Amino acid sequence: MILDLSSLQNAVLRLDEGIQRYRQDISDTQIRDGLIQRFEFTYELSHKMLKRFLESTSPSPAEIDALAFQDLIRTGNEQGLLLSDWTVWKKYREMRSKTSHTYDESIALQVVAEIPAFLHEAQYLLQQLLPRNK
Repeated sequence: MILDLSSLQNAVLRLDEGIQRYRQDISDTQIRDGLIQRFEFTYELSHKMLKRFLESTSPSPAEIDALAFQDLIRTGNEQGLLLSDWTVWKKYREMRSKTSHTYDESIALQVVAEIPAFLHEAQYLLQQLLPRNK
Protein backbone atom coordinates (compact mmCIF):
# COMPACT_ATOMS: atom_id res chain seq x y z
CA MET A 1 0.00 0.00 0.00
CA ILE A 2 1.34 3.41 -0.97
CA LEU A 3 0.71 6.15 1.58
CA ASP A 4 -0.31 9.63 0.55
CA LEU A 5 2.43 11.66 2.21
CA SER A 6 1.23 14.99 0.80
CA SER A 7 -0.39 16.07 4.07
CA LEU A 8 2.86 15.48 5.95
CA GLN A 9 4.84 17.24 3.23
CA ASN A 10 2.52 20.25 3.44
CA ALA A 11 2.63 20.30 7.23
CA VAL A 12 6.43 20.25 7.26
CA LEU A 13 6.53 23.11 4.76
CA ARG A 14 3.99 25.14 6.77
CA LEU A 15 5.94 24.56 9.98
CA ASP A 16 9.16 25.71 8.33
CA GLU A 17 7.34 28.78 7.00
CA GLY A 18 6.01 29.52 10.47
CA ILE A 19 9.47 29.33 11.99
CA GLN A 20 10.88 31.70 9.38
CA ARG A 21 8.05 34.17 9.90
CA TYR A 22 8.32 34.02 13.70
CA ARG A 23 12.07 34.67 13.54
CA GLN A 24 11.34 37.95 11.74
CA ASP A 25 9.49 39.27 14.80
CA ILE A 26 9.58 37.12 17.93
CA SER A 27 7.42 39.65 19.77
CA ASP A 28 4.42 38.91 17.51
CA THR A 29 2.29 36.65 19.71
CA GLN A 30 -0.20 35.97 16.94
CA ILE A 31 2.54 34.53 14.73
CA ARG A 32 3.91 32.59 17.70
CA ASP A 33 0.49 31.11 18.42
CA GLY A 34 0.12 30.13 14.76
CA LEU A 35 3.55 28.49 14.89
CA ILE A 36 2.46 26.45 17.90
CA GLN A 37 -0.65 25.31 16.02
CA ARG A 38 1.50 24.30 13.07
CA PHE A 39 3.71 22.32 15.45
CA GLU A 40 0.63 20.57 16.84
CA PHE A 41 -0.69 19.35 13.51
CA THR A 42 2.76 18.46 12.17
CA TYR A 43 3.45 16.44 15.32
CA GLU A 44 0.13 14.60 14.96
CA LEU A 45 0.71 13.85 11.28
CA SER A 46 4.28 12.73 11.91
CA HIS A 47 3.48 9.98 14.35
CA LYS A 48 0.32 8.96 12.47
CA MET A 49 2.24 8.60 9.20
CA LEU A 50 4.96 6.67 11.02
CA LYS A 51 2.33 4.29 12.38
CA ARG A 52 0.60 3.91 9.00
CA PHE A 53 3.89 3.19 7.28
CA LEU A 54 4.94 0.62 9.86
CA GLU A 55 1.53 -1.05 9.61
CA SER A 56 1.69 -1.12 5.82
CA THR A 57 5.14 -2.73 5.79
CA SER A 58 4.69 -5.13 8.69
CA PRO A 59 3.77 -8.79 8.27
CA SER A 60 1.58 -8.26 11.38
CA PRO A 61 -0.14 -4.84 11.08
CA ALA A 62 -2.32 -5.61 14.11
CA GLU A 63 0.80 -5.83 16.26
CA ILE A 64 1.91 -2.37 15.13
CA ASP A 65 -1.59 -1.03 15.76
CA ALA A 66 -1.48 -2.35 19.32
CA LEU A 67 1.91 -0.82 20.16
CA ALA A 68 2.13 1.76 22.91
CA PHE A 69 3.34 5.13 21.67
CA GLN A 70 6.85 4.69 23.07
CA ASP A 71 7.15 1.28 21.40
CA LEU A 72 5.97 2.79 18.11
CA ILE A 73 8.75 5.38 18.36
CA ARG A 74 11.31 2.74 19.29
CA THR A 75 10.28 0.63 16.31
CA GLY A 76 10.51 3.61 13.98
CA ASN A 77 13.91 4.47 15.38
CA GLU A 78 15.16 0.89 15.00
CA GLN A 79 14.10 0.95 11.34
CA GLY A 80 15.98 4.19 10.72
CA LEU A 81 12.83 6.22 10.13
CA LEU A 82 13.44 8.60 13.01
CA LEU A 83 16.44 10.73 13.77
CA SER A 84 15.90 10.61 17.52
CA ASP A 85 14.95 8.02 20.09
CA TRP A 86 12.14 7.78 22.62
CA THR A 87 13.66 10.24 25.09
CA VAL A 88 13.52 13.04 22.48
CA TRP A 89 10.08 12.06 21.18
CA LYS A 90 8.83 11.94 24.75
CA LYS A 91 9.79 15.61 25.03
CA TYR A 92 7.85 16.39 21.83
CA ARG A 93 4.87 14.51 23.18
CA GLU A 94 5.01 16.49 26.42
CA MET A 95 5.25 19.72 24.41
CA ARG A 96 2.14 18.73 22.45
CA SER A 97 0.30 17.87 25.64
CA LYS A 98 1.16 21.22 27.20
CA THR A 99 -0.07 23.19 24.21
CA SER A 100 -3.40 21.41 24.09
CA HIS A 101 -4.31 21.55 27.77
CA THR A 102 -3.27 24.94 28.96
CA TYR A 103 -2.16 28.28 27.67
CA ASP A 104 0.61 29.98 29.52
CA GLU A 105 3.15 32.50 28.20
CA SER A 106 6.16 30.68 29.64
CA ILE A 107 4.96 27.32 28.28
CA ALA A 108 4.38 28.89 24.86
CA LEU A 109 7.94 30.23 24.84
CA GLN A 110 9.36 26.86 25.92
CA VAL A 111 7.46 25.08 23.16
CA VAL A 112 8.47 27.58 20.50
CA ALA A 113 12.11 27.21 21.48
CA GLU A 114 11.94 23.45 20.76
CA ILE A 115 9.99 23.63 17.50
CA PRO A 116 13.05 23.97 15.21
CA ALA A 117 14.44 20.70 16.58
CA PHE A 118 11.09 19.02 15.98
CA LEU A 119 11.00 20.40 12.43
CA HIS A 120 14.35 18.73 11.77
CA GLU A 121 12.90 15.46 13.09
CA ALA A 122 9.77 15.74 10.92
CA GLN A 123 11.88 16.55 7.84
CA TYR A 124 14.04 13.50 8.52
CA LEU A 125 10.99 11.25 8.87
CA LEU A 126 9.59 12.54 5.60
CA GLN A 127 12.96 12.04 3.86
CA GLN A 128 13.00 8.44 5.07
CA LEU A 129 9.39 7.68 4.15
CA LEU A 130 9.42 9.09 0.62
CA PRO A 131 11.85 6.60 -0.98
CA ARG A 132 10.48 3.64 1.01
CA ASN A 133 6.86 4.38 0.13
CA LYS A 134 6.71 2.41 -3.11
